[in-house]
Formats: sequence, C-alpha cells, structure tokens
Amino acid sequence: MSDEMFVCHCSPTLAGIKVGNMFSCSYNSTKELMSYIRKLNGVLVNKGLRVIPLKYGNGRALIYAFRLKALDNVLKNPVAVSILKKYGYTDINVKSCVSHLLKRFHSYDEFPHEVGLFLGYPPEDVCGFIENRAEGYKIVGNWKVYGDEKAAEKTFNRYKRCTASYCSQLKKGCSIEQLTVAG
Repeated sequence: MSDEMFVCHCSPTLAGIKVGNMFSCSYNSTKELMSYIRKLNGVLVNKGLRVIPLKYGNGRALIYAFRLKALDNVLKNPVAVSILKKYGYTDINVKSCVSHLLKRFHSYDEFPHEVGLFLGYPPEDVCGFIENRAEGYKIVGNWKVYGDEKAAEKTFNRYKRCTASYCSQLKKGCSIEQLTVAG
C-alpha cells in the first residue's frame, strides 16, 4: 500500500465529508502492511481518524479508514441501529460495533453488507441492498441507491471532485497529514 493508493481511495474521509472508506490492496509482507497502518494512525489519530485492516491474508488486505465522531453519529440513527441489531450488534457504540464488524469479517463466509453503514451510506440504501439482495436499485455509483437518487448523485459527484483534488494535491507534494481535516 502506498500514500497514493490510500489518498485515492480515502480522500472523502480525509476531507471530512464521508464517514469512512474501504478498499482492497495487495501487500508483500504482513509486517510492512502493519507498519504502514501504524504510521498512518500516528498521523491520523490526532485528527479523529483510524485505519484498520478488516481482513488480510494471502497478499491481499481489506483496509478501513474512518472518522470516529462521524461513525458515532451514524450509530445514533434508529434505522442503522435496527439493521445492526439484526446482525448481532448488541452494544451500539463505535468501539463495540467496529469490533463486532471485525468478527463478522473473520467468522462468516458471507460478506457483512451492514458495512455500508460504517462507510456512511444512507441507512435506507443499506437496508434496501440487504432486503433486495443487491437487485432493484434506482441508480448505482459509490453504492446502490434505493432511496433518494438525486441526493446520492450529488454525493457521488462531491466524492469524485474531492478525490480528484486530493490526488492532484498529493502529486504536488502535500502530505496525508496536510490533506486531512481535523474533526
């Protein structure tokens, strides 16, 4: 994993306009992967972000970068709480929910689709995705939309502009720390 890959996949979260981002990457050694994640956290924790591997092995890792306060706000949504409780989340707080999500990634063969909540997708879209088994959506962009498609399109465009801007700024010499909005 490189700074370029991290910024290109996590710009909206770094900018403070998205709860979290998740992406898959290859790695050569677990030691190097964990060292890079520790380095990122050393820079990002003071700005209210965390980076964790959701799952890794066989040279592939699924990385999750998220904003603690923003995730805490998601977890206060009654629709989100209802979805999470269906999947065994009992203690609805950031630490417990992230811990349970990690267990779900490691303990089950089925992908935990409630992860959309942890990425800041609208709860009605996460619910629609799960209930409709990824079919019957209105539009698709960063996620499959079952609710407000106009709001989703605006959000997709905002994320796209943010990512282009951040990738450009990184190429011009800005560091991840400089690009990250505190919050």
